[in-house]
Amino acid sequence: MGETAKLILEGKTYELPVLVGTENEKAIDITKLRSSTGYITLDPGLGNTGSCRSSITYLDGEVGILRYRGYPIEQLAEKSSFLEVAYLLINGQLPNAEQNKNFRAKIASYSELPEGIRKILDQYPPTAHPMGVVSAVTASLSAFYPQYIGLPKMSGEMMDEIIAQIIGQIKIIVSYFYRKTKGQDAVKSDSRLGYAADFLSMMFQRNNSTVDPEIARALDILLILHADHEQNCSASTVRIVGSSRVNPFACTSAGIDALWGQLHGGANQAVLEMLETIKKEGGGNFKKYLEMAKDKDNPFKLMGFGHRVYKNFDPRAKIIKEACHAVLDKLGVNDPLLDIAKGLEEAALSDDYFIERKLYPNVDFYSGIIYRALGIPTNMFTCMFVLGRMPGWLAQWKEMRLDADFKISRPRQIYLGETTRNYVAMDKR
Repeated sequence: MGETAKLILEGKTYELPVLVGTENEKAIDITKLRSSTGYITLDPGLGNTGSCRSSITYLDGEVGILRYRGYPIEQLAEKSSFLEVAYLLINGQLPNAEQNKNFRAKIASYSELPEGIRKILDQYPPTAHPMGVVSAVTASLSAFYPQYIGLPKMSGEMMDEIIAQIIGQIKIIVSYFYRKTKGQDAVKSDSRLGYAADFLSMMFQRNNSTVDPEIARALDILLILHADHEQNCSASTVRIVGSSRVNPFACTSAGIDALWGQLHGGANQAVLEMLETIKKEGGGNFKKYLEMAKDKDNPFKLMGFGHRVYKNFDPRAKIIKEACHAVLDKLGVNDPLLDIAKGLEEAALSDDYFIERKLYPNVDFYSGIIYRALGIPTNMFTCMFVLGRMPGWLAQWKEMRLDADFKISRPRQIYLGETTRNYVAMDKR
């Protein structure tokens, strides 16, 4: 018997198994706590609760480590492509040449949307929030692919098919609605291009213009950096919804909704909104706002600096910083907001207050700048996050469905309401 933790309740001692992960993470197994003791644990926000055992992503926020299936994010960003990383997350290993070719071909085979989905997209007003549209349309796909509905079990082949479909069609949904908001006709997907280049082509193609490979590569890296991030809010949402055995269209739609929240996927949008505030209300004087951020009595918050998980530095930010500056240099964009952003970055990185507290620019800061430079509207920033995170969600869903301990999620609660009361007639209340 391995190491155990002892819990004393009402004079009785219970021994709980201790689990150790491959990176020496330790957990107390409370699977049988309620059945053996009658007690449950209380953990608002679930920040101290392991909801599953997973082999997909490892992160250590204290020292700034992020690995997909054991591969450091730095190596993947430098040497890999987004679809290769997607294959890795979903299947556990990097693909060989044939596997890579077949995976890309399978995704490319879903380079069109059903006519009914296009008609649904056409019904939304151009002013609709893109995240609401993308979530609703993703869920609507279930109506056009009934073979995936109501299945108690799915074969590995069927899982791989629907995963490739969603990855292929999500970029079409996003780009189709963007073109609609601009009053422009949709641009067909071109399977000869890489994933990022194809997306940029569908978004911005004019007069058969080609996508700059350096710009496409920067976006590809950004998608890699966003591909998975362990059991965050949206990944956990996909798992919880998927635990009812609902179809993956519904699971990923739920993940999109979770990501839409201001405390999750909206951080890069918040960065641009902050830059707008500095420009409009502060006349571009970013140094004034740096001082405001250092004043504990001032409500102003500097968005895009520091990270809730990474206490030292965000490893993704170190990678995307270079790509960000390459994009700005390549495009030569003349934008006062981007000038403010560069000024903030330089000033904060040399300010002792931010250095001592390790409040460095994070991935949301740089991703927002890149999206702005590419011409992507601020309200579509989180949709870009969806493109990157989709393989991670699908990998989490697949792992959960194949788990021998698979069961529906059913958290408990501590009830604080009224005890038993007798009904009182309305005329006596």
